[in-house]
Amino acid sequence: MTPMNRRHWTRTCAALGLFAAAGARAQGNAPVEGRDYVRLNPPAAVPAGGKIDVIEFFSYGCPHCYTFEPMLEAWVKKLPADVAFRRVPAAFNAPFEGYAKLYYALEAMGLMETMHKRVFAAIHVQRQRLDKDADLAALVQSAGGDGAKFVDAYKSFGVATKVRQGKQLAEAYKIDGVPTLGIHGRWFTSGSLAGGHDRALAVADQLIARARKPG
Repeated sequence: MTPMNRRHWTRTCAALGLFAAAGARAQGNAPVEGRDYVRLNPPAAVPAGGKIDVIEFFSYGCPHCYTFEPMLEAWVKKLPADVAFRRVPAAFNAPFEGYAKLYYALEAMGLMETMHKRVFAAIHVQRQRLDKDADLAALVQSAGGDGAKFVDAYKSFGVATKVRQGKQLAEAYKIDGVPTLGIHGRWFTSGSLAGGHDRALAVADQLIARARKPG
């Protein structure tokens, strides 16, 4: 092999190596079933209306949900118009069930926009337990709400029904931890599966794109 041919061969191999590395990186970025996300079998039911259903299963008592919230909020603002996002509070145990009732009571009273972040901060920054009626009422009153009406909503049949429906949906998705993102009744992903909250959101984006395709 002449020096010129040897140099050409070296450059060619180097170029092929770069292409191979780029291809490997591209493949690495594609979500892998069983590693980055789980496929549901059978699929879970989704609401009528034709939009892609995206759920965050979460709990106010979960520190990972608290740290995930700013990233999730920014991501939700950029979701396409054909995606419907909603939160479902998990109720794995008695404390989580209390936080689920808190969420649905806020929703019933139209206080979600003003109280959602306040609840997270009260639990994870101010270290409030929020497991007594007086504490719940005081929190709502601190934001200008009616504490007594909130406690009534918290204990209502309607809120209990919502909690039960949320449990059934979490069971249909077969989740055992939060935060978890459910995509259109067909898949779920999470930071623990995907390797980080940012990666979970990227996986969710790709699963949303798949949900648009028939079949």
